[in-house]
Amino acid sequence: MASHRRPVRVTVLTAAAATAAATLGAVPASADPGAGSAATRATVDRLFEEAEKATEGYNRADEKADALRRTVSQAQDSLARGQERINHMRGALGSVAGAQYRSGGIDPALALLLSSDPDTYLDRASALDRITARQGAALGELRREQRRLSQKRSEARTALVELERSRAEVARHKRVVEGKLAEARRVLAGLTAEERADFDRASRSGGRAEELPPMPEAAPGSSRAAAAVIAARSAVGKPYVWGATGPSAFDCSGLMVWSYGKAGISLPRTSSAQRYAGRQVPLSQAQPGDLVTYRGDASHVGIYAGNGQVIHAPYPGARVRYDPVNMMSHVTVTRV
Repeated sequence: MASHRRPVRVTVLTAAAATAAATLGAVPASADPGAGSAATRATVDRLFEEAEKATEGYNRADEKADALRRTVSQAQDSLARGQERINHMRGALGSVAGAQYRSGGIDPALALLLSSDPDTYLDRASALDRITARQGAALGELRREQRRLSQKRSEARTALVELERSRAEVARHKRVVEGKLAEARRVLAGLTAEERADFDRASRSGGRAEELPPMPEAAPGSSRAAAAVIAARSAVGKPYVWGATGPSAFDCSGLMVWSYGKAGISLPRTSSAQRYAGRQVPLSQAQPGDLVTYRGDASHVGIYAGNGQVIHAPYPGARVRYDPVNMMSHVTVTRV
């Protein structure tokens, strides 16, 4: 679920995470090493979970900023076109006003008396009246266009203010995410090579992959679902990078966006929105190509690959891989 964009900033860890990290460093030498390793794994998993939740906020803010950038750009284009129309209308009105001045520079009654051809003069005067009426209509349209342009300027200013607020929100979420990831890396750096290997095997699947009975194999829900699974399989082994949407690296929701995009399906960027991108079905009826989201807030997502397995981008430092479909709590299956 992270967004795909820039390098992330650093922030302070929450008090709870700091306390947990301090506790890890205080395990006595006589303590059971396995208990310490389990505590480390629990701490890192929690930090990754908190980072994923913060990333959801980042993605939502970033999507909003993208939409606002498009709105501002469209407003600026509209303002430019509106100003061009006003300039053209002013120019046309100026030409008509000049013609009136040249044609009606003397009193109409005197001009009629002095005219050698009164009929011709009257025809010209009638035409001038029509020009004057058209000029009045054009002037009214000019005023209406000026009011519309003023309204557009006000809307553009509002959108720009909102865009700046959204950019600040994006930056705040990035700092939170990076803080969680930095602390997780610090905790992992304290593990031995054997402990780290054990963590990589057990994290997320809880070391239960071999214990799970396989679900009955089912055919993909559609040809596009099959194409999405094929794309996800091709990404297995690629690194997790938060904010990445492929093709060389992914975060969890980014992998879904890329895989379904290869199948011609456009998904929302966040995993919480992906949960509602289709029809929800029971886990027992899962088919390859279904989205599988986790936790109450849907802050993690994978694609069902069949035989009780999902393909997902697990966490920073890991690679796209298969894991048991029930590796985490609050499993929701969505058929796109």
